[in-house]
Amino acid sequence: MGAAGPFPSYAGRPPGPVMDRDEADRALARLGAEHEAIETSLLALQDHAGRRLLEGAELTGVTRDRWAGAEQSITLLWGYFDAYAAALAEAREIRARRRLPSRDDLVALTCLLRGQAVTVANGAALPSSVTGPARLSERFTLEELVARMNTLYARSLDLIVAADSVWSALPARIDLLSAELRRTRSLAHSVGVRPGEHPSGDDLESITAELTALRAQVISDPLAFWLPGPGSAAPGGGRPDITRYDAAARALEEVRREIEAVLAVRQDADQRLARLRDLLSRADRTLAEARTARGEVLAKIAASEVPAVSGPPTALQERLDAAADYRRHAQWHRLSPLLEALEREAEDELVRARESLTEVTAPLAVRAELRGRLDAYRAKVSRHGLAEDPVLIERYDAARRMLWSAPCDLRAAEQAVLRYQRAAAELLTPRPPEDRRDEQGETR
Repeated sequence: MGAAGPFPSYAGRPPGPVMDRDEADRALARLGAEHEAIETSLLALQDHAGRRLLEGAELTGVTRDRWAGAEQSITLLWGYFDAYAAALAEAREIRARRRLPSRDDLVALTCLLRGQAVTVANGAALPSSVTGPARLSERFTLEELVARMNTLYARSLDLIVAADSVWSALPARIDLLSAELRRTRSLAHSVGVRPGEHPSGDDLESITAELTALRAQVISDPLAFWLPGPGSAAPGGGRPDITRYDAAARALEEVRREIEAVLAVRQDADQRLARLRDLLSRADRTLAEARTARGEVLAKIAASEVPAVSGPPTALQERLDAAADYRRHAQWHRLSPLLEALEREAEDELVRARESLTEVTAPLAVRAELRGRLDAYRAKVSRHGLAEDPVLIERYDAARRMLWSAPCDLRAAEQAVLRYQRAAAELLTPRPPEDRRDEQGETR
């Protein structure tokens, strides 16, 4: 690509009014400054680290396709620049002929600096969205050529900056996460968390495969991980797409917490196993006490429904033995969930044992309450000097025989205690004087 042939003669009519000397000099100065700025930008683009990486990478997917178009754009950019430089050099040569340019010189400068005096071949090398319909060559004014170069430059730089941003951000993060993954895998292996044996071991395998695939895709197709910024016209306006990276990081964090939980089990396994043995022992003793109490209740209390008492928690004891075996063989990944389940179930078993003892001994508690109530009323009437009352003696003896005999009929004993209470209450309640005078009169 480049400028096509010598520039045309300028004998024709210039585009618009002929420039004077000052206008020509100002236009040459402005175009010269633009030439320097464009050259600087193109050299920077050529030396951009992202461009060098794109040239040396084995690209795939959308990046491969877009970079193929960008390389054509960059090649065409240099062709446009060469045509621009040649036109500028031509104009400078015309201006340098005389200190005071002739009209022919000014006409030539006007045609060159303002007219479509630059012809560039092979504009069809670019997509039609950039160059329009395919043509063998195009003619430009210098300003149009600058505008075209600006468009190509911005698009090429945007692609290069986007790819470079992804490469700068994601591979380094993935490498750090991979290092953390290796540490976690080593720790998991030390506590028996392995693929096929523990869900977290399978998760680590899955995360490893995902990070390996993600890194390879980021390296070969960085633009697939680029999210353009909304409404941003600046080159590289946007950000890397870290959705998959974040998902892998969260998954690894969950596994790491699981491994830490297993490590915690290793540290306090003996203490937790000892506490479990104590809980089951207390539950067993409580159930044994309940069974003994049930026999006593059946022997001492008549006409009472006493619930059956379950046997010792043998199933829990067997699982506790399995937990101790896991502890001996350092199978922490299996011990961890088992201990958690056993702790809940052992607590529940102790609660059930205590409830069973309470239910079984309820009749004895009722008998003890009735005995206490009978003795309390007898002590009360004794303090008032009424203990020798014949009615009270008779009713006390009847209630006491029922409560201290075996088997005891609780319903009958309760009625006997109530009769004694009512008799005691009648004697302890003071009577009005009229009732006493009536009694005295009747006596007389």
